Amino acid sequence: MRIAAITNSRIPSLTANSIQAMKVCDALAQLGHTVTLIAPRETPSAAWDQLAGHYGLKHPFEVRWRPSIRPLRRLDFIWQAHRDARRLEPDLIYTWLPQSAAVAARGGQPVVLEMHADVGGRFGAWWLKRFWSARGHKRMLVTTRALQAALERSTGLIFPGPEVQIAPNGVDLERYARLPSPAEARQELGLPNCPTAGFTGHFYKGRGMDLLHQLARALPDVNFLWVGGTAAAVEEWRLRLSSTRVANVTMTGFIDNSKLPRYQAAADVLLMPYGRSISSSSGQDIAEVINPMKMFEYMAAGRPILTADLPSIREILNERCAVFCAPGELDAWKSALTTLLQNDSLREKLARNAREVVEQHTWVARAAGALAGMI
Repeated sequence: MRIAAITNSRIPSLTANSIQAMKVCDALAQLGHTVTLIAPRETPSAAWDQLAGHYGLKHPFEVRWRPSIRPLRRLDFIWQAHRDARRLEPDLIYTWLPQSAAVAARGGQPVVLEMHADVGGRFGAWWLKRFWSARGHKRMLVTTRALQAALERSTGLIFPGPEVQIAPNGVDLERYARLPSPAEARQELGLPNCPTAGFTGHFYKGRGMDLLHQLARALPDVNFLWVGGTAAAVEEWRLRLSSTRVANVTMTGFIDNSKLPRYQAAADVLLMPYGRSISSSSGQDIAEVINPMKMFEYMAAGRPILTADLPSIREILNERCAVFCAPGELDAWKSALTTLLQNDSLREKLARNAREVVEQHTWVARAAGALAGMI
């Protein structure tokens, strides 16, 4: 098919939503479709080689950038994006914007809409209702059952299948094949050769950075590997760690997605220390509905996972493949991490079980399911 994908993410950027959009387009291209991604021009354009390294992509597709004026709430961008899309004569519109999905569906085009958070703002629910009331071939993907419930509350609608799919995020398993042991990965990356607890992702509010700091102070013989964060956030934490005399944290800053598996492999245990409230890049609280991409990466990396006990996380993980702790409970996290680092057989069992589960969650399988029956 010819697919016009329309995203509101800045491409390239460090945000999770931009990574997710690029992974989806990469998977659609891997399936043999001709994909054109249209994105707002808020950062300088980039060549394919730059995008491929930044996002860990292997299947080329076209990216087009169009101007967007923020006070217009992307309406100018949506108009330009759909004008471009019509010229492409696509078989399908694939979008992350309810506004764009409503325009496409009401124009008679087959459309797939991805939702990763509840609708917000004065018109969020209105646009989703417009999309849902349109006649035509349409499908909505939601990353968790909890998100579907939240959207139904916000809109007052009931979303029946098969027009709604629960579609958790995914992973490229081939990028996690033949990873070195933790000790070998640490040697390759020049990291301290000692028990290591890893965290990858942003340092936004609710991501557990304060808890990671407390754990590092409580467990000085463990190296804490923090991979990610903006330059400003990394510098802020560097100063804070220095002022509290915490020397057992290694911060890398942002690492290209193509290199991320090696850093995750360097950990003996991988951490998801979410709080009870979690801020997205837009500032919305997503704790109820979160479905983090790093969870699938951690599972694919073959390392045990220590995670905050949130209902949406349990839609994927259970006690066979992860250890759960109440958000923010330092003593429980300290005890659980110590136990994992001292128990080789437990780490191996959890990692093996998680790897078996994640086999069902590849980006390409997800993309194939999203398109099944659409044309």
